[in-house]
Amino acid sequence: MDALRPARGVTIPLDAVTVRTSRSSGPGGQHANVTASRVEVLLDVASAPGLSDAQRARVIGRLGPVVRAIAQENRSQLRNRELALERLEERLRQALHVERPRRPTKPTKGSKVRRVDAKKQRGEKKASRRRPNADD
Repeated sequence: MDALRPARGVTIPLDAVTVRTSRSSGPGGQHANVTASRVEVLLDVASAPGLSDAQRARVIGRLGPVVRAIAQENRSQLRNRELALERLEERLRQALHVERPRRPTKPTKGSKVRRVDAKKQRGEKKASRRRPNADD
């Protein structure tokens, strides 16, 4: 992976991402005691190149000024680094996503007719459960 591409037209070089390693928690025996396989990647959104001002504001509003992702599942530091970068990219993708505005639509003539017919049927069903009047 040479750069993060969280959205179309957005490319963040890996130089802007800070990578920190540390010892992983959990089981692993002697290997875990000597290997820094836990990887944490950080992106300072304010100084990240490749983002427009609007995109930067959107990410800061949703995730804060520093976006962080951690991976420590694998014994390999390299694999954990790849996983952490993928997670960072996914978090940025979700933060940059803009929901399309919903256009309100009017009900169709057929749906209005079906609704009224269903109401009539329910009313007739309830009316048939009643006791007959003395007039009937």
